[in-house]
Amino acid sequence: MTLHDDALLVLKGYEDQPGLRQQYLDHLAAHPDGMYKPCEAGHLTASALVLDPSRGQVLLTLHRKLDMWLQMGGHCEPEDTSVARAALREATEESGIPGLELLPGGPVRLDRHAVPAPCNWHLDIQYAALAPAGAAAAISDESLDLRWFSYDEVAGVADASVVRLLDAARERLGAPS
Repeated sequence: MTLHDDALLVLKGYEDQPGLRQQYLDHLAAHPDGMYKPCEAGHLTASALVLDPSRGQVLLTLHRKLDMWLQMGGHCEPEDTSVARAALREATEESGIPGLELLPGGPVRLDRHAVPAPCNWHLDIQYAALAPAGAAAAISDESLDLRWFSYDEVAGVADASVVRLLDAARERLGAPS
């Protein structure tokens, strides 16, 4: 199965945000290269919000190019065998934390956002990842900084898309938001 086919299956099984989901499906139908960075009409990305529920914390990265606190994530690569694995790969690379596990149940949210050319649009399939107890993060080349924030601090440092992702992840965990 190709990454493109995997994305179609993931999106068809995702029942929340039906209007946005349809935009993703239309994009993939119109752009055979719509999974990858060279597609200038936009492309799918995969991300994962790293959580430590035992400490009530989330790990955010200060993105080197955007200078914003965001969840871990990025572009799909040809060697990725699934969108979930791309999200987990990105989260592991950017956090430096081995042993992350995606929260069961598939993607937590979808988010479409404009980015500087030549990318133009990211159609982000967003997961949540659970960090092992006592996990220590290590900054990668893609980050200016990494920091654990309490759930309550996130709205003060990150944009609304990260707050919505955190709220959805906490709901999936059964934790009040």
